[in-house]
Amino acid sequence: MSIAPIIKHVDVAVPPQRAFDLFTGSMGRWWKKGRTIGSTPHVDIVIEPFSGGRWFERGEDGEEVQWGKVLAWEPPGRVLLGWQLNAAFRPDPDLLTEVELRFEQAPGGTRVTLEHRNLERFGPSAAELAGKFAGGWQTHIRDFADYADAHAGAGD
Repeated sequence: MSIAPIIKHVDVAVPPQRAFDLFTGSMGRWWKKGRTIGSTPHVDIVIEPFSGGRWFERGEDGEEVQWGKVLAWEPPGRVLLGWQLNAAFRPDPDLLTEVELRFEQAPGGTRVTLEHRNLERFGPSAAELAGKFAGGWQTHIRDFADYADAHAGAGD
């Protein structure tokens, strides 16, 4: 069974390097509270800035919950993340799907493209999850765009 990848695009009013930095370095700021998997609301979502780095959330209680890992770190144009959450949104080191972000120069800023692929690896849950991911990623990428546009001139 093959499941089509989820692909979402958004344009932001910042150059590619700034978009890359805001996405990867400020995820805990733009990702809405209550939409993570830890036992308490997140205080940060961390993408360690190197291939082999971790991708995780840190909760208010200090607990760190692994979402996956960094498969490729290529600023300012691309980051490839390994999603390692199973169909129940629990860490699973034996599962790996890919979330690729591309940051390309566009009129007035940057076109950000998110692609979540290899969804068939979820097995019998793949089709149902693809529907959830489509809506979820649309919300998250829009939240990122709102954050990036609001911080176009800021230096955080």
